[in-house]
Amino acid sequence: MHRSIIIGGGILLVLYTLAIFAPFFAPYSYDYEKRDRAYHPPVAVHIIKDKKLHWPYIYNYKMEWKDYKRVWCEDKTKVYPIKLFSKGRLLSVDEPAMLYLLGSDWNGRDILSRLIYGARVSLSVGIIGVLISFSLGLLVGGISGYFGGRMDNIIMRLIELIMSFPAFYLILSLRAVFPLDLPSIYVYFLIVFIISFVEWGGIARVIRGMVLSIREKEFTLAEKAIGAGSLRIIIHHILPNTFSYCLVAACLSIPSYILGESALSLIGLGINEPWTSWGSMLSRAMDMSILSSCWWVITPGFLIFLSVLSFNLIADGLRDIFDPRAHF
Repeated sequence: MHRSIIIGGGILLVLYTLAIFAPFFAPYSYDYEKRDRAYHPPVAVHIIKDKKLHWPYIYNYKMEWKDYKRVWCEDKTKVYPIKLFSKGRLLSVDEPAMLYLLGSDWNGRDILSRLIYGARVSLSVGIIGVLISFSLGLLVGGISGYFGGRMDNIIMRLIELIMSFPAFYLILSLRAVFPLDLPSIYVYFLIVFIISFVEWGGIARVIRGMVLSIREKEFTLAEKAIGAGSLRIIIHHILPNTFSYCLVAACLSIPSYILGESALSLIGLGINEPWTSWGSMLSRAMDMSILSSCWWVITPGFLIFLSVLSFNLIADGLRDIFDPRAHF
């Protein structure tokens, strides 16, 4: 198997596994708050005690004043071992210590836990959106290319009208039509629908061009000769021959859905609190005063970069498999 597919697929396998089993892997729930621990730094995990190897443990943290600044310091009077498979979770510690492996946000919520739960939104948006847009694009593009004539002209003019608008501004305009206080579950499906509406036109346009060529192939003409219906020819013979393109294009399209959802959530038009997504978590990183002192708020951006890179690696590997001549 292609190396880039193995690397990208391995990273995505880990991310999707964490997302699916979030209640098990996340140390806390996505909405568990400790207001008195806002912007708590990542805790240090220790494995050495009294110069001997020790089961991993942490200390509780207390806020102290140093050089006229408030800082979090370890309270080394008591050790809190990290527990495995306790309370239905992979990792946990006894209170009052908090297992903030990646720090906390402005409400004292665990960043790592919210990243894992946020992956459910950010990663599923791309999969569901691609299924919708590619299904629509394949069907419309296949019909347009196969029948041609006036139907082809009407469909292509409609697609060109949609594609004439800048994609991101069209997404903002469509989102602004709906109330900002919609429940998060409605916002989630609304975002999927909006991005799918914007993306399907480009897919249909490419499929239409491929169908124009495929419909003149011998196997298509043979099907017509034996009296096969147009819909049967499109679904069973023409569209399957676009599979290799669709597979590569889908892997390249999923990152645009992830980035689209992240951009909407970043500017406050996406998922509402207390639900979380990587984009909504990044909104606090826009404040440079917070980012300069609490670097851990930028970690959602790293996961967005990692997931986008992984899908592009898979697409690059699939392209080389289906068309070795495309490798540069």
